[in-house]
Amino acid sequence: MAKQLTKYQKKLGVRTGDTVVIISGDDKGKTGKVLEVSPAEGKIIVEGVNIITKHVRPRREGEEGGRVQAEGAFYASKAMIVCPKCNHGVRVGHKVLEDGSKVRVCKKCGVEL
Repeated sequence: MAKQLTKYQKKLGVRTGDTVVIISGDDKGKTGKVLEVSPAEGKIIVEGVNIITKHVRPRREGEEGGRVQAEGAFYASKAMIVCPKCNHGVRVGHKVLEDGSKVRVCKKCGVEL
């Protein structure tokens, strides 16, 4: 059975594989590719952004423990999709094509995202 969304959860504006720019926080101005999207929490994980250090224990004989750096999740509202033509973070609009399918478009230049 599919997980039911609560009234505070909503559809996110970004998808896995999108290129985004961070608009607030310590990593403001950095760009990266979206690796993972979590609509239930409203968070995303972006490649090379929000790097955290985890302390890892060795689990098996011969395995090394230590400090591992990985990308941490942050709220999707702190990221904007980068338009391939404008090369800036832009707002996203939707357009219905003649065949009835919906596509995302750049609000500035109108190119499909």
